[in-house]
Amino acid sequence: MLVRLENPGLLSRVIDIISELVTEVRIKVNNEGLSITAMDPANVSMVRLILPKSSFSVFEVGEETLGINLDNFKKILKRSSSMSSLVLEKKDNLLNIQIHDRIKRNFNLSLIEIESEEKNMPEIEFSSVVRLNSSDLIASVEDCIVVADACSFIIKDGKFIIEAKGLNSAMSEFSGDEAEISAENCKSRYSLEYLQKFIKGAKLSEKTILKFANDHPLRVDIRNDFLELYFILAPRVETED
Repeated sequence: MLVRLENPGLLSRVIDIISELVTEVRIKVNNEGLSITAMDPANVSMVRLILPKSSFSVFEVGEETLGINLDNFKKILKRSSSMSSLVLEKKDNLLNIQIHDRIKRNFNLSLIEIESEEKNMPEIEFSSVVRLNSSDLIASVEDCIVVADACSFIIKDGKFIIEAKGLNSAMSEFSGDEAEISAENCKSRYSLEYLQKFIKGAKLSEKTILKFANDHPLRVDIRNDFLELYFILAPRVETED
C-alpha cells in the first residue's frame, strides 16, 4: 500500500475530531478509497470517514486493514503544513509516514491489533431531513451549551427548532427560508457533549445535513470535495429538563 495526499491538513483536522470519540481505529483501504468506521466506548455514537480514491494524487493499494492508535497518528499529522504533501506506505507491521515539503521527513507508526468488534454503520430510516448552513448549526449548538447539557431537535409545523432548557433556556428557529426542511412533526433530545464534538466536523463543509425522527438516533452528514464524514448519536429518552 502506498498513497499520497496533497492536502494533509484536512486529514489532520478530521483525525483530530475522530480522536475525541475513539482512541483506536481500523483504517480500511481498498480500490475505492480509505475509510474508518468506529463506535465510541460508551456505545452512544458512531463515526464514519470516507476518503475516496479521487482525494489522493497517488493511490497504489490492494485490500488492507490497518490498526492505528489515533493519538499517535494525529501527533504525526500535525507535523505537516499547508505546503506539505503526505505519503503513507505500509511496511510489514509499520505505517511509514513521509511528510514532503522543503525537506522530506520520515515517521514510522507501529500498527496495532484492535480487539473490539468491527462495526458497520446501521441502516436507519428517518422521518426528518434538514439541510442548513454549518455556521448556523454551530452557533445554535453553542448557544445550547451555555444553558444545558442536552438539547432537543424539533420539527413543528414545517419549522426546525433547536432548543435547550434547564434553569435557563436557549432556542434557535429555522423556517424554510433559512434551511431546507423535509420533515414530519417530531422531537428528539441529544447530548450536547457529543454534539459539541460533531460540530467541529461541520466546520469542514458549508452545509450540514441532519437526519432524525421522534425519540430516534441522529445522523449528521458532512461532505466536501475531499471527504465524507458521518456521525450517529443515540437519543436521550427521558423526562423534560
